[in-house]
Amino acid sequence: MTTLQTADRPWHDTPTVIASSRSRLLTVALWVVSVATAGMFLMAGGSKLAGAPEMVGLFEVLGVGQWFRYATGGIEVASAIALLIPSRAFYGALALAVTMVGAILTHLVVVGGSAAIPVVLLAATAFIAWARRSER
Repeated sequence: MTTLQTADRPWHDTPTVIASSRSRLLTVALWVVSVATAGMFLMAGGSKLAGAPEMVGLFEVLGVGQWFRYATGGIEVASAIALLIPSRAFYGALALAVTMVGAILTHLVVVGGSAAIPVVLLAATAFIAWARRSER
């Protein structure tokens, strides 16, 4: 009998193997969520920085000026890149989570419409921040 086996438990049920499988699953899930979330924010931030007519119009409705569009786009792009760097992902996720709280409030109070996408992105960034909290 090997050290990984006991008389009443086969080797594949040992706590070490189970923890290793969970850890690997969490790592894969974290990277999938991180890459997808970074892609979404790169597109959204890029459209703000590029001056897409929809974004220009949205920030006109907000009434805070186009400088805020550039600031928001810059935060989204820089933070999206940070999501892909493990030692910086916590901070990028935190900045994006705060940005999504602002987006949710903006949808609910100012522009109307569904806040579903910002809510999903808030959940994704919160998950990334939680998972990367020890790497900060």
